[in-house]
Amino acid sequence: MIQSTAISVNGLEKSYKNLKVLNKINFSVQSGSIFALLGSNGAGKTTTIKILSTLLKPDKGSAQVCGFDVVRRPDKVREEISLTGQNAAVDNVLTGRENLRLIGKLRHLPDVNKKVDALLEKFDLMEAADRQVATYSGGMRRRLDLAMGLLGTPAIAFLDEPTTGLDPQSRIAMWKIIKDLSQSGITVFLTTQYLEEADQLADQIAILNQGKIVAEGTAAELKKLLPLKPIELKFLDEKEGRSALDLLRDYNASLDAENQTLTVTTDGSIRQMMDILNRLENADVWVAEFAQKLPTLEDVFLTIIGNKQGKDDEK
Repeated sequence: MIQSTAISVNGLEKSYKNLKVLNKINFSVQSGSIFALLGSNGAGKTTTIKILSTLLKPDKGSAQVCGFDVVRRPDKVREEISLTGQNAAVDNVLTGRENLRLIGKLRHLPDVNKKVDALLEKFDLMEAADRQVATYSGGMRRRLDLAMGLLGTPAIAFLDEPTTGLDPQSRIAMWKIIKDLSQSGITVFLTTQYLEEADQLADQIAILNQGKIVAEGTAAELKKLLPLKPIELKFLDEKEGRSALDLLRDYNASLDAENQTLTVTTDGSIRQMMDILNRLENADVWVAEFAQKLPTLEDVFLTIIGNKQGKDDEK
C-alpha cells in the first residue's frame, strides 16, 4: 500500500524582527500517521503549526497541506484541517452539547445533532453534555475542544501541546483518543514537550532546535543515534556497590547508594561488558542483578540538543 503525503514542508523560514525562529526546515508527513514535532520552549513548534494552519505566513520557503499551498490556497487548507491549541477554545457559558452544536451550525453540517451525540459518546462526555463547560475539568475541556475541531471530519488534526497541564489519567485518556484518530485515517500533527508522549504515539518524530530540524526518524531510529549504552548493576548492600565503583573508575560510572545500583556507561560491546563482570568476579564482588539500560527518547533529545548547542556556542 502506497502512502500519500499529507504535509510537505520545503525550506521554510520565519523571523520575528531580528530573531530567526525557523531556518530552512524541511520535512514531510504521511497520510494517516502521527507526526510529533519536539523542541524546547521557543524552538519554533507553535510557529510551524501556525504556518501550516494558515494563521501565519512564512518569510521564505513553501508548505503544502493536503496538496494545497498554505499561502496561495489557504481557503482549501482550512477546509481540510482542524486545530487544537494549547488553551481550549470553548465557551464556558454554554454546555458541552451547545458548544458542539454551535460549531456544527457554523459549518452548515447536515445531521448536526446526530454528529454531536456521536462525538460526545466518543470523547466520553455524554454524562456532562448538558452541563456548563465552566464546570468541566481541564481534561474534559481539552476533549471537548478536540471534539469541536473534528466536526466535519478533517483530514489533518493539528494538536499544539494537547496534554499540557493535564493530570496523568487525563493525559493517558488523550493518548488513546489521538491513537484512535490515526487509526480512523486522520493524520495527526502533534507538538509536545513530553518526550514519553512522542515515544508512545508518534510514527515519525522531528526534533526542532534553534530553528532547525536537527534529527528525524522513528523513536527506535533516534535511540540508535546514541553511541553509548549504559548497564545497571545492583548489589545487596552499599559496601559492595562502593567496591564496584572503585574497581570501575576508568569507566564512566555512578552509584545510587540508596538503591545499591551502579550505572556504568559502555560502548555496548560484549568485550566491555565481559571486562566489567570479570573485574567484579575476580575481586569477589557479587552482582545481584545485571541489566542493559535501553536509551530513552529523553536521553536522545538531551544529547542531540546539548551537542547542537555546544557546537553553535563554539562558532
